[in-house]
Amino acid sequence: MKQYVNGVVQGKRPGLCLLFFIFYLLFSVACNTTPEEQAARAARAYYQHLIDDRPAEFLQGKADVDSLPDSYRAQLLMAINQYRADMLDKHNGLNEVRVSDNVARRDTSLHLTYAFLLLCYGDSTQEEITVPMVERDGQWLMK
Repeated sequence: MKQYVNGVVQGKRPGLCLLFFIFYLLFSVACNTTPEEQAARAARAYYQHLIDDRPAEFLQGKADVDSLPDSYRAQLLMAINQYRADMLDKHNGLNEVRVSDNVARRDTSLHLTYAFLLLCYGDSTQEEITVPMVERDGQWLMK
């Protein structure tokens, strides 16, 4: 049986409306990320590949890597592996990558967004780095 209070139907519908409203708020917040936040998240994901021992995936996050000669790509992969070895030797490895509180800054004149990441090492030290990012076909890549 439907109950009316001040012209509004009481029952399960108000709860359902509240649920849809909550989902709408969550969805709109998630979709309203700035380009700077998107670039910072992408940079973090690429650096996570270093932690996960996937240097080839890290390299795929570089802009224009597919147009490089195979010999140069192999040299870059060796340099990435050396970078990982240096982090292991000097800092007991890379344990975590966070988006810094600075998030990112955009330079529209150069079409770059600078993402700020916080590298957390195995020896408890941290280092903030800047990763220049460029957007290509809706995907953020390291410059």
